[in-house]
Amino acid sequence: MTISVNVRQVVGPEDAAGRNTKALREGFLIEGLFSKGNVNLTYSHLDRMIVGGIVPVGEDLVIDQVKETGTSHFLERREAAILNIGGKGMVTVGGADYPLGFQDALYAGMGQGRLSFRSDEPENPAEFYLLSAPAHRACPTVLITLEMARKVRMGSAEEANARTINQYVHPDVCESCQLLVGLTIFEPGSVWNTMPAHVHDRRMEVYLYFGMEEATRVFHFMGEPHETRHLVLKSHDAVLSPGWSIHSGAGTGRYSFIWAMAGDNMSFTDMDKVPMEGLR
Repeated sequence: MTISVNVRQVVGPEDAAGRNTKALREGFLIEGLFSKGNVNLTYSHLDRMIVGGIVPVGEDLVIDQVKETGTSHFLERREAAILNIGGKGMVTVGGADYPLGFQDALYAGMGQGRLSFRSDEPENPAEFYLLSAPAHRACPTVLITLEMARKVRMGSAEEANARTINQYVHPDVCESCQLLVGLTIFEPGSVWNTMPAHVHDRRMEVYLYFGMEEATRVFHFMGEPHETRHLVLKSHDAVLSPGWSIHSGAGTGRYSFIWAMAGDNMSFTDMDKVPMEGLR
């Protein structure tokens, strides 16, 4: 078994404003995370966030040592959140097994040892989505089902943005050092997310879009409010969002997305809203 690691350097707003579509995608888009039998990680220098896809189909897949972290063990100075968007599977950490069904999550605290992943049915494999950020204290490992997540309902059908924000790794649900992780699910007919837009310079964010038909695409809007750009994403694509960038999207059909944040604080509502007249 090999672990593939792709390293992404920080892209600033002036650089991003001058990039063409290909260069924007190279700087911010993460494709091909989920491939059968593999561990694919992207190490971003944005708050040192690691984004990963793990799809076990036979033998267990293990994350123990990742050279890019510079530590003896992956969780030695890190915490991690894992959310399953595939078939049923199991994650083993700290000597304990945690079963994860579709849209169940696991928070693993700093110092818990190696992570091991397996699928219950290789013909219908689990698709484990991993987020990991540096940590300075240990928090308990917690299994979080979709039902346990804190529900925040926002938007309306009239504005085509009726949605439920399911907060998994959040102070009201699960203690963590700096990770915040959740899943946004839209009502039928709603396709807009986070508009009016906002930025939060104290934290970076990463989005994973999934639950889309093969031909469905999400137009992910990014850039400084006065200098916006967009990326066109398919199902299972992820995108890095620096603190200076807006992050909103609209889909050609139904979709869901997982968001994760790391940075200076744990306040989900810490954001700087951008009025519509401020977008260019």
